[in-house]
Amino acid sequence: MTGQRFGTRCKIAYLYYISRTHVMLHWIWKLFLLATITLTVLSVYVYLMQSRMLYYPNMPGRALTATPADIGLAYQDINLTTEDSIELHGWFIPGDEPRRTLLFFHGNAGNISHRLESIGLFHRLGLSVFIFDYRGFGQSTGSPTEQGTYLDAQAAWSYLIRTRALDAGEIIVFGRSLGGAIATWLASRHTPAMLILESTFTSVPAIAHRFYPFLPTRLLSRFQYNSLEIVKQLACPVLIAHSRDDEIIPFEEGRLLFEAAAEPKQFLEMHGGHNDGFIVTGPAYVSALRSFIGAHSRTAAEQ
Repeated sequence: MTGQRFGTRCKIAYLYYISRTHVMLHWIWKLFLLATITLTVLSVYVYLMQSRMLYYPNMPGRALTATPADIGLAYQDINLTTEDSIELHGWFIPGDEPRRTLLFFHGNAGNISHRLESIGLFHRLGLSVFIFDYRGFGQSTGSPTEQGTYLDAQAAWSYLIRTRALDAGEIIVFGRSLGGAIATWLASRHTPAMLILESTFTSVPAIAHRFYPFLPTRLLSRFQYNSLEIVKQLACPVLIAHSRDDEIIPFEEGRLLFEAAAEPKQFLEMHGGHNDGFIVTGPAYVSALRSFIGAHSRTAAEQ
């Protein structure tokens, strides 16, 4: 009898174990299925919504809220037509006896009226400034795309070369954040006096992977803006500025770009966040730009 009871207990324990294992596997399968569905839905969402996640023309808005006149600067309204018939709007702010003109590529949000502080800073450095809005931003028509922003950059460059009769060696190309990627592309098609990149990234797939490490971002990305590869091809001096405190584009992105760029090059470590680094860095920022521009303006003159 004792043996039978022991056998019965073993059988009950075994059946209980099998039952618990079955229940556990059932829940593991459910969790796996839920995770797969969630990642699939999120991947589809990211794939379809990439444009809205990359470009923010309506934040804070497309309406121009101020002009250079509000900071005491004369300016000209400029209207350009791109190769694919998109109308772009910008401002040309003449410097006081300038030796260089800065072509300004802004970030992925807002419009040119939100960049008056930078425009004033560059003007005080003795530069003329040409800043414009990409397609779909500000008063420019169309909708933004990667190839579209490259066409916009080409139209802006052509305006300075053909309409204003500037030499390529008189143009400083400046890009902040997303504008850095567009500026880098332009500098690979032409050879400006110099290129200044501020708070920008190596590529869209790389920065997307930092934000969404659990998604196959390199496979999902419909945008490239691959500055890391392009910057290796440049034949002009490059200044790269980035802050360790940047909460949007990690400091390492700027360092990777700097390491990839050929000489002559310079790195400026800023302070402050993504959108106010140049303000927080203050005099050190202005001094570094003045020194870089002055050094390479002398080099170009000697050549």
